Amino acid sequence: MTQRPDDGLAGRERTLLVALLLSLWAPLATGLAVLLSRSTTQVADFVRRSAELVALAISWAVYRHLRRRGDLDAARRAALERIATRGVAAALAVSGAVMLLLAAGRLRSFEPGGDVRLGLAIAVLGLATNGWFWRRFATLARERPDALIDAQRRLYRAKVAVDACVIAALATVLWAPGHPATRWVDLGGSVAVALYLGWSAWRTVAVGRRPTRAEPA
Repeated sequence: MTQRPDDGLAGRERTLLVALLLSLWAPLATGLAVLLSRSTTQVADFVRRSAELVALAISWAVYRHLRRRGDLDAARRAALERIATRGVAAALAVSGAVMLLLAAGRLRSFEPGGDVRLGLAIAVLGLATNGWFWRRFATLARERPDALIDAQRRLYRAKVAVDACVIAALATVLWAPGHPATRWVDLGGSVAVALYLGWSAWRTVAVGRRPTRAEPA
């Protein structure tokens, strides 16, 4: 039986909207946490969450447009999906570059310290939330191949990895702020996450260039 053009898009749009709404608080909360600490990882995390928020907003707007314009031809739909996919890749790349610049610029002068408890709590909550959305977008991508949804799966997989690194770095700063190794754990966490984000951005662009498989009839 032939599916209507709108089949499945409404639920995916709602998932993107919920992800966007839940992400609105993250830059604000992380920004407050940055004011309470001097963690390089936490500053980079603030920039990362802000860039991801922009990417999510673009993805939701594109999906909303696609759902309401069922008369669009395949070429136009593919072009809009590429815009959203490249927005995700750009968010990952910008976040990675900022992390590297912060780590390099504060390599000599930065000393871990400050109150990182709020940032640590935010990262733990983010890990749980992003883990759920990673699984959700992975399920949607398996059910119906879609370049934009697959980009969201990659974005949330990267978000989970970043949150895990941030938790490890901030926990070290919290429990052993005066230890000589803490500085390197904090800065090293930023570098490791930056490299992973760069790789994720490259993979997102590379996969987005492949021909999109036809949606099931």
